[in-house]
Amino acid sequence: MIKQSSISNDSVRIWTRDAAEELASAGIASALLDAEIILAHTLRKSRTWLHAHSEDLIRVRELEIANARLALRLDRTPIAYIIGHKEFYGRLFKVTPSVLIPRPESEAIITLLKAHLPEKATRLIDVGTGSGCLGITAKLELPQLEVTLADISHHALKVAESNAQSLNAEVTIIRSDLLSKLEIQHSQFDILLANLPYVDPSWERSPETNAEPELALFASDGGLALIKRLLQQAPESLLPGGIIILEADPEQHAAIIDCASNYNIHHITTDGYAIVLRLN
Repeated sequence: MIKQSSISNDSVRIWTRDAAEELASAGIASALLDAEIILAHTLRKSRTWLHAHSEDLIRVRELEIANARLALRLDRTPIAYIIGHKEFYGRLFKVTPSVLIPRPESEAIITLLKAHLPEKATRLIDVGTGSGCLGITAKLELPQLEVTLADISHHALKVAESNAQSLNAEVTIIRSDLLSKLEIQHSQFDILLANLPYVDPSWERSPETNAEPELALFASDGGLALIKRLLQQAPESLLPGGIIILEADPEQHAAIIDCASNYNIHHITTDGYAIVLRLN
């Protein structure tokens, strides 16, 4: 059940203060920041503007909208779903409950991609693309690459397509269960990026993840089922010397490295949650 909020005080300062108190009472650590983000988004202003206009009155309709959004946050709906976007690598990406919210730790994948880009690499595929944040960022940072975005979810691909259009990234979009689509199987890529589901359903996690799509979060076999299947498929679609950059919990990395070795894929380096592998 959504916890209703009915803050009636109508100045920017008082609404923000009362909203932050409600959020803090609900156990939300980023209470003040979230209150400011909600109000700024509702008023279509910046957080800096809120600070400079703290005594301005909020119109009745805007107050109703802000209260409705606050109620969603009190029910632990992630702030990115409430405002409809999330920053990733300095760019805003549209997000909906159909896709996983981009995490700051995933930016390491792009950093590692730049550092380990194979010589004369031309083709990259982002498997399980979701919002498209990895593949689209790769295209914008390395425009010489031909980039394909793949996902099993039709709804996720719609979000990725919207992000590609809004960010002017020329990419190919394919619906596929990992690398199973024939157009992918018969292609040869230099780089494979993947932030696949790697959370075991038994793990302790924040309440906010309950709002995210299970398809994008959870995997069996200790969270490794999809990653292991991708590694098995990879040699058919990756050129020799090509690299694979994955995201997984650091405690899973040893098992991933061991599995990859069965397919002539070897560990290069890790950075936080990201791991780089190379096909011999």
